[in-house]
Amino acid sequence: MKKNFVPAALAGALISLLVLSGCSPDKSKGPVTLNALFMKQAGYSEEDVTSATKEFEAAHPGTTVNLTFVPYESLEQKITTSAEAGTYDVVLSDGPFTAKFAKAGLVQAVPEIAAADLKDIFPGALDATVYQGKSYGMPWMNDVKYLYYNKKMLKAAGFDAPPKTLDEMVSMAKAIKAKKLVQYPIVWSWSQAEALMCDYTVLSSAFGGAMFDASGKPTLTSEGNKKALAFMVQSIKDGVTNPKSTEYLEDDVGNVFAGGQAAFALNWTYMYNWAKDPAKSKVVDDVGLALVPGTSEVASATVNGGQPLSITKGSKNPVEAWNYILYLTDRSFQKKYSKNSLPIWKSLYTDAEVVANNPEVVAVSKDQYNYINNRPKVPFYSGFSSQMQVKIQEALLGKKPVEVALQEAQTMAEGLAAQN
Repeated sequence: MKKNFVPAALAGALISLLVLSGCSPDKSKGPVTLNALFMKQAGYSEEDVTSATKEFEAAHPGTTVNLTFVPYESLEQKITTSAEAGTYDVVLSDGPFTAKFAKAGLVQAVPEIAAADLKDIFPGALDATVYQGKSYGMPWMNDVKYLYYNKKMLKAAGFDAPPKTLDEMVSMAKAIKAKKLVQYPIVWSWSQAEALMCDYTVLSSAFGGAMFDASGKPTLTSEGNKKALAFMVQSIKDGVTNPKSTEYLEDDVGNVFAGGQAAFALNWTYMYNWAKDPAKSKVVDDVGLALVPGTSEVASATVNGGQPLSITKGSKNPVEAWNYILYLTDRSFQKKYSKNSLPIWKSLYTDAEVVANNPEVVAVSKDQYNYINNRPKVPFYSGFSSQMQVKIQEALLGKKPVEVALQEAQTMAEGLAAQN
């Protein structure tokens, strides 16, 4: 079974994070104003962040925080163009940005975390903040993909439980299709977009693959990657995957599943409330949530959709910025606002108030978070992702054999690695 773990370098780099949290701002500087950049959609709402920021200001007299909210699509560019100047002190980053920002010196390495707290944070979430042994942020929003399934369809096809493996899911899908319960039992977000890279990360990991090794060397022609892409292609050929998946993003998957047109779907946490909303869904009473199916070697695999908070290189107030980050990532904040985003702290998954907010999601997520995989942590990820999406789609659309598509992807990735 493939398990996530914290590398020794990470453990060593994070042992004293709370040291800075005990530091007091330099009062001789007088009042301090922080500027913080967040995103508009998903996870903690603007109201959550605004409310918590007011609480922080009340607890830290002399520190004011100005908030800016932008769409996710604008985050990377905003940070890239402003980090060195210190336009924002605190920024909501993303796992795929970490290596690029760290190598370019756009974000600061952060202090280390106490050993007890280190053990209480899901390793995959922590790993998204690390580049070459140093941490460049603190996990804040937690999210992964899960398997959604239609309970009514599975029962009608003679199944009492969701699939444990991908092969079982395909077998169930074929049985569901044979009974004409739905034409295409499985739906994915395989459009030529980042959504495709998220699903491919899940499947590559499930088959024991990785797109890069620990040293940053491309490994796209490995058996795990071949099996993952072959699985995707074959599921379309077998008629169990909706062929329009190659055009779908996550919201499209949500619409299809909520419309009762799929038995299985992979999606983020937000789809649960969507599929349970009578105003949006036809399957309110039939929504099931389970671990993403694995293989004979890997019990489950998912992809990290969480986002860390970081301090920009140009921040003139890093101590105050770090105190603000620690406030937002503290257990008390994450418990209070857990209805909109699941905590980074393992211990909160047995807290009665957190569980009560969404019992079924919490029950699955506390296990699913143990199987987090991050998209490749390379400084040229954006360029790699764009070109990798093309190669995967060429295989999915039957334009190139799996082996050819992955060999071309390998050559492409080697070229990018050499340039960086």
